[in-house]
Amino acid sequence: MDSISRRHMLAATATGGLLTSVGLAHAQTAGSSIPQPQRPGHGGTDPGPRNLMRDRQNPDLLVPPSSDRGTLPNLRFSFSDAHVRLEPGGWTRQVTQRELGIAKSMAGVNMRLNAGGVRELHWHKASEWAYMLYGTARVTAVDSEGRYFVDDVGVGDLWFFPGGTPHSIQGLGPDGCEFLLVFDDGDFDEDNTFLLNDWFKHIPTDVLGKNFGVPASLFGHTPDESERYIFLAPLPGPLGSEAISGAKASETSYTWRMMEQVPIKTKSGTVRITDSRLFPISTTTAAALVEVEPGGLREVHWHPNGDEWLYVIEGQARMGVFAGQGQARTFDLQAGDVGYVPVAMGHYLENTGSTKFRFLETFKSDRFIDFSLDTWMAATPPGLVQAHLKLDPKVMSALRTNKALVVPE
Repeated sequence: MDSISRRHMLAATATGGLLTSVGLAHAQTAGSSIPQPQRPGHGGTDPGPRNLMRDRQNPDLLVPPSSDRGTLPNLRFSFSDAHVRLEPGGWTRQVTQRELGIAKSMAGVNMRLNAGGVRELHWHKASEWAYMLYGTARVTAVDSEGRYFVDDVGVGDLWFFPGGTPHSIQGLGPDGCEFLLVFDDGDFDEDNTFLLNDWFKHIPTDVLGKNFGVPASLFGHTPDESERYIFLAPLPGPLGSEAISGAKASETSYTWRMMEQVPIKTKSGTVRITDSRLFPISTTTAAALVEVEPGGLREVHWHPNGDEWLYVIEGQARMGVFAGQGQARTFDLQAGDVGYVPVAMGHYLENTGSTKFRFLETFKSDRFIDFSLDTWMAATPPGLVQAHLKLDPKVMSALRTNKALVVPE
């Protein structure tokens, strides 16, 4: 957005709150108290019905930067606009291709488990990558050889379960947990997983008896699936007490301590990259945790190996996306929002708030790969770059041959 229009929008946004109908009419007459879809020489006021709170949250939709062009689809959806499924042990909500039509390759789930709350034993076709947002949880899994895995995870930790791997999650004390799940399928639906209770209800009791080598009369009393899914159970004992008698522990770790990684640091932020090179089991999801200080920018770049499904943990930013063929759009993101950038589209994220902007970049890939506009130009013969752009010599001398990731460096 040009500096004049951005100053206008920021000043308007700072007023905050909703106005009464009388106050709204007065403000529209005054023309200075609420944001309007206009910049010098373009647009006009909006005197009709409007959602002022939404307009304040999305200044770059109301007044797009003059560089925006074309009809790119929506690339943002908020978990706050998603349906919440409430259960005895917590809640869950999801953003899939149904909610965000462009998101064909990935989907996400935001879940809360109360202390003792269990996401019942299950598996699904898609792989599951997770980031812990709050509290602590215990996760379990079993591999195809019958080897077990049990671990406790806290804020900033990851887990990854390949498609088909049976697993569970339980919130621990004192206040359970909240986490983000990312799946490598845009059509994923949290309500269509393979559930232990559901399966037991649909196997004849005589088959169950034969399978487990006990009388069939011992079955037929499985609780209804409506009583499970996310349900309350006693808190488990210490992690060391969870060893399974007669079974072997898995040699593979399904969890990773992302916050223990040494970050890439610049003056304006940090980046932690986790993919299969560090977390070997995570073969279909690569990720980066990015922190951008006020005024900083996740540099202009693109990813050649997959769509980017991003999630905002805290702060606010604007995301500018270039789709080629003269098409570009800008979206405003806040905590709890999902952004989506199709493969190879150029983009940036600029911190537009007064606090740190933290977000996750995730990809359906085993590797995190990005190309920097800055380093591309710096590593190209200067005369060739100049023939294209006719840049001031000061710009040419400022080009960096090493990626900064977050700028100013």
